[in-house]
Formats: sequence, C-alpha cells, structure tokens
Amino acid sequence: MDASVETAPSPVTRSLQQRRRRWLVILTVAVLFITLVTLAWWLLYARYYESTDDAYVAGDLVNVMPQVSGTVVSIGADETDLVHAGQELVRLDATDASIALQDAEQQLARTVRQTRTVFANRDELTAVVNQRRADLARAQADFNRRKDLTVSGAVSAEEFGHARDALSAARDALIAAQKNLAASAALVGRTAVADNPDVRAAATQVERAWLGVQRTSVRAPVTGYLARRSVQLGDRIAPGAPLMAIVPLERLRVEANFKEVQLNHMRIGQPVAVFTDLYGGRVEYHGRVAGLGLGTGAAFALLPAQNATGNWIKVVQRVPVRIALDPRELQAHPLRIGLSSKATVDVHNDSGQQLAQAPRQEPLLATRAFDIDRSAIATRIAQIIRDNIREGAAPLTE
Repeated sequence: MDASVETAPSPVTRSLQQRRRRWLVILTVAVLFITLVTLAWWLLYARYYESTDDAYVAGDLVNVMPQVSGTVVSIGADETDLVHAGQELVRLDATDASIALQDAEQQLARTVRQTRTVFANRDELTAVVNQRRADLARAQADFNRRKDLTVSGAVSAEEFGHARDALSAARDALIAAQKNLAASAALVGRTAVADNPDVRAAATQVERAWLGVQRTSVRAPVTGYLARRSVQLGDRIAPGAPLMAIVPLERLRVEANFKEVQLNHMRIGQPVAVFTDLYGGRVEYHGRVAGLGLGTGAAFALLPAQNATGNWIKVVQRVPVRIALDPRELQAHPLRIGLSSKATVDVHNDSGQQLAQAPRQEPLLATRAFDIDRSAIATRIAQIIRDNIREGAAPLTE
C-alpha cells in the first residue's frame, strides 16, 4: 500500500470537527448578537444618559454670629437640635447694655431740658426786643419834641444833646436785642422741642442703646438643624464671631463632578436621577440640573496646576454640576451634607441653555429674624420728651 496516500479521518475525528465548527458558529452568532444588542442599547438609550458616582450632597451652612460683644450666660440649643428662625440660641450678659441705655435716656432728658431753655430764652428775647422797640419810640418822640423847642430857645442845647444821645442808645439797644433774638432763633429754627436736631440726635442714641440690649439675645436666622456648636458657657465673644452653624435641610442639593467629555449635551433643567449610599437603590431622588460650573475643580484649587512644564500629561478634567432636589423627597428621606451619591442626567432634550440667561429676580435666601419691632422704644422716647417738656419736671436722677 502506498504510504503517500492519505488515510480518511475516522468517524470520531469527523464528529469532533463538526462539533467544533458548530460551537464556533454559535459563538460567532452570540458575539454578533451581543454586539448588536449593545449597539442598539447605546443608540436608543445609553447615549442619552450621563452618569457619575463622583457626587456629594451639599447645602447651605448658615453661621450664627452675635452683633454685639458680651459674655455668654445661656445656650438654648445643641448640635442635632431643630431650631426655628427667630429662636433664641445664645443669650449674652446685658448689664453693660442696660447701663448704656439708662445713660442714653438721661442724656435725652438733659437735652430736652436744655432745648426747652433755649426756647424759653427765645421768648424772653422777643419780649426784650419789644421793650427796646418801645424805648426807641419813646426816645424818638422826646428827641423830636426837644428838636422843635430848641429853635425857640425853650430847650437848651445841652438838654437837646442828651435827648439825641438817648435816642442813639435806644437804637443801639434795639439792634443788640434783635441780634440776640436772631441768634436764639437760629438755634431753635422752625421746629418744636421734640423735633429739635439735638433732641432727635439724643433720641437716636437711646434707640441705638436699646438695640444693643435687644441684640444680647442671639437668634437663629433660618429654620434648620444645628450642625456645629463652638460656643461655650462663659465665653467672652466679639461681634461677628461664629458661634453655631445651621443647616436648612430643604436647601440640600447634590454637587456632581462630571467629566468634561460628558458635558456636550448637558443643559440647565434636564431631569436627574440621584441615588445615595445612605439609602441605596431603594430610594431615588428626582432632581434637575440647576447650573453648570464655570471652571474645573483644579482651576479653583488653592494651588492650581502649572502645566507649562516639559513633562505635562493630559488628564480628563471634571466640572461640578449643581443638581437641585425635590424638597418633598428630602423631607421624606432626609440627607446630610457630604454624603456620597450617584447622579444620572437625562440628556434627551438638549435644547436648553448651558448658562443662565437672566439675573435672579428674587433673593436666593432671606430672613426676617433680625427685624426688631421698635414701637416700644419709640413710645418710651416720646414719654421721656413729654415728661421733660412740661413745666415743673422732676429733677434728673444722676
């Protein structure tokens, strides 16, 4: 038998080859199917969503600071406590402020009495002017009478000279009285005692001292939870020193850092799905894109990167995107500042704007916790003025 003639494969070999070809076909079809499904999934769904797990919960940290100096005598809330806007959190010793208020009230009373004296002097000087005018008229009449009699010799030249001197003196006395009256009128002006500038300035000092007493009560500017307390009982604090920090939970948001290549179709107002590590996948927050950052994190770093070197390596940068959350969902599932989260932005509709096109029309945050009703001190000031305008006012207590 010729050795060069090839022998036919055995049935076992043919079976293995057929099985191998069949599995190769199946694997090829599976790979193609998976590729097609993946491509379809990306074209129809995945390319319209941008996700990142480099996201964290952020919020406003409102500091509580005093407006006056003083010693802490009372602390009304501690960390994790709920506080309401206007609630007293810290009370300062008001002894010095109360004494300053008493001094200001006494100074107001003295100013009212001094001003009342100026008004009385004006009335007195008016009477003096009227008297000097009458003296001038009488001297003028005597001068005229003696002038006519001098011609006939009934009045001597010496007596006529005395009459002329008396007329001149009366005229000078009237001028002096009128000038004194004008000076007094300039001090008084066209106002009453209560409207006199000196009285109003003293009243302003009383009101300022009264505000100093009211501000010894340090109040919460907003409603929220006390997150940090640095003040201790007995501390001597200065105006503007941070004592506490309040976090209004309804103002929490998510700061998501997306890669620069993910921002091409991202716009303000697009819907966002947010999941946090605190609740996992069972709680989904529905937010919206509130704004896109105007710089990367590296650009605003304390030590920005210096790329003008010979060994520069390109790194994909991340840009912070602010995501506003639904307050109702925050109330149902509260968050904390700094928690890790994952954000997925739906970029189907990219017809919006990347940057705000108009200024904000209303304040971002506002508080009326520092508004003080001053009607009480206005009534007190009016009472002090009335008591010291009346005749026979009681002596001041020094």
